[in-house]
Amino acid sequence: MLRNITLPQEQVLGRGPEQARERGLALLERVGLADKAEQYPNRCSGGQQQRIAIARALALDPQVMLFDEPTSALDPELGLEVLNVMRELADDGMTMVVVTHEMEFARDVSDHLVVMADGAVLEEGKPTDIFSAPAHARTRQFLRAVDRDGV
Repeated sequence: MLRNITLPQEQVLGRGPEQARERGLALLERVGLADKAEQYPNRCSGGQQQRIAIARALALDPQVMLFDEPTSALDPELGLEVLNVMRELADDGMTMVVVTHEMEFARDVSDHLVVMADGAVLEEGKPTDIFSAPAHARTRQFLRAVDRDGV
């Protein structure tokens, strides 16, 4: 798994093997997988593979990270692990664009929310405004459908 994180650094950023290794190990620690550094990715769970992908992306020092339904193929427990890593990234100031149906996560982590349906923007603004008083009927319907804990 570590090689999946070091190779892009060496090839794209021109980092030396030792510097790439140090950065890779630090990122695996950050996503809670330091103990899996020598394991093959296909021997990891889906949630672990998602966290490896996040570490690999972070290794290239991005200014913005894009996530497209990062928890869609995961069971709730593994999805929570991935969302927790993303929460930490948000807390650290990482700019992220996230496509998600995880409304609680979107409400808690976002500073700007865009609600889309059928390729069109229905509304956008502060999450607190959209969740407390959605302007569009489709948004209200969607939020009622996914409301699990008073979201």
